[in-house]
Amino acid sequence: MQSYIYIGMAGFFGAITRYALSGWTGALFEGRFPAGTAAVNIIGSLLLGFIYTLSMERAVLSPEVRLALTVGFLGSFTTFSTFSLESYNLMREGSFSMALLNIVLNLFAGIAAVFIGVVLAKILYGVK
Repeated sequence: MQSYIYIGMAGFFGAITRYALSGWTGALFEGRFPAGTAAVNIIGSLLLGFIYTLSMERAVLSPEVRLALTVGFLGSFTTFSTFSLESYNLMREGSFSMALLNIVLNLFAGIAAVFIGVVLAKILYGVK
């Protein structure tokens, strides 16, 4: 139960950080490019790679701290970082076809799912 509390507390700060960083970065481009999202995804991926290496290969972080930082903070900061790490691990293990499948599935199926969600909302609720 304690791990849920750590994840929830860290998740709160991850979400707030995402909102602040995304807004600040997005304002720099005056809405012409989704720089806020790109910044969050790239920074989140960098942090997850760093934290993962420290905790898994050097055992610098306790399991509780690792869980709070990765699942809690970074999980609410960006899920793209998890996708990036999983793709990296598949490539590192030599599973290039699985890595490619993961990349294609997440990117294209994700975009397709957004499109389907928009269409469903328009059909079901008369949204124009």
